[in-house]
Amino acid sequence: MAVRRGARKTKKMQRKAPGLPQAPVAGSTPHLGLVRAPLSPSESGRMRKRIAVATYNVHRWTGINGRGAPDPARAGFVISELRADVIALQEVLRPHRGEDPLEAIADALGLHVAFACTRVHKRGELGNAILSRWPMSGVSVLDLSFSRMERRLAMAAQFAFDGGELDVVATHLSLGDRTRHRQVRSLLDHPRFGGGPTLLLGDMNAWRQCKATRALDDELHNNMRWPPSFPAARPVLALDRIYSRGVEIIAVEAHRTGAARSASDHLPVVAEVQL
Repeated sequence: MAVRRGARKTKKMQRKAPGLPQAPVAGSTPHLGLVRAPLSPSESGRMRKRIAVATYNVHRWTGINGRGAPDPARAGFVISELRADVIALQEVLRPHRGEDPLEAIADALGLHVAFACTRVHKRGELGNAILSRWPMSGVSVLDLSFSRMERRLAMAAQFAFDGGELDVVATHLSLGDRTRHRQVRSLLDHPRFGGGPTLLLGDMNAWRQCKATRALDDELHNNMRWPPSFPAARPVLALDRIYSRGVEIIAVEAHRTGAARSASDHLPVVAEVQL
């Protein structure tokens, strides 16, 4: 699939990471569904110490109103605009049949990819993904489905760099305040968060100062003002965030191009970080 603006049609190895439970077997939800390298990697060797990371809710590839036919090329173009080294994606749809747009985007951009399914949608598997210029030394899934109404998870990937190992945790938190607070506490109390440099990226659904938001702000690091990212056309809510522990966030901003305003109901958020 060519990743370009205006294009309208696109259609296991699993290693247990230390400290996080191994994903459930395929067929159950949530579960780890994909880990693979690109056909032509864009980078080799270890991760650099200064990188750009991003989080992006792609809204099932359906654009700003969610009513049209999926158009992954549109979101793929936005992902290419970001020029980020590691990208967390939410609401990724992998169809039951035909070409997998997530794998096509990863191959077109030379990125490694991991995907975890939260639930099975009528059009395919719906879940979270991590794209990266460098291979992941471990990938695992933590089930955050504390409500019968919502399936949620966090996916953790490890990356080796000179001087240590970075944990990147990608998630999409609940709409409900009480459930979202339980999810945040489950993440913050997990041994991986105290073990080394960590980035938490995702759609936090943190639209007000609830307990979950206060816990994240109090216990993780971000010295920047959150940029509004939702709704994409006229963003007023800072739902999409990048937190860190043991990692310096140098700058953070929403990606506000014309393509980004139409590709999803969320804008991507990008940060420059120093390991």
